[in-house]
Amino acid sequence: MRASAPRREKGKGLDDMSSRMLIPEIAARLSVGRIAVYTMLERGIIPAIRLGRRWIVTRHAFESWERTCGMPTGLQRRPGRKVT
Repeated sequence: MRASAPRREKGKGLDDMSSRMLIPEIAARLSVGRIAVYTMLERGIIPAIRLGRRWIVTRHAFESWERTCGMPTGLQRRPGRKVT
């Protein structure tokens, strides 16, 4: 007899689509167009992962980015002094 995998409750788990954001949803929240969102994704401005032709944006990462006005959190590198 094969043991079955534990069941996940609906709305919980890694495959829950509500934990991901769609491009139109991001565009609406930022008041920009879809093309602008794709440009921001390509430049690494919005935190996301590229999987083939698809962009995966997690709600948690986007909302953290949005809360900090797009600035990375944690230890920041201080601008170095130029020696001339």
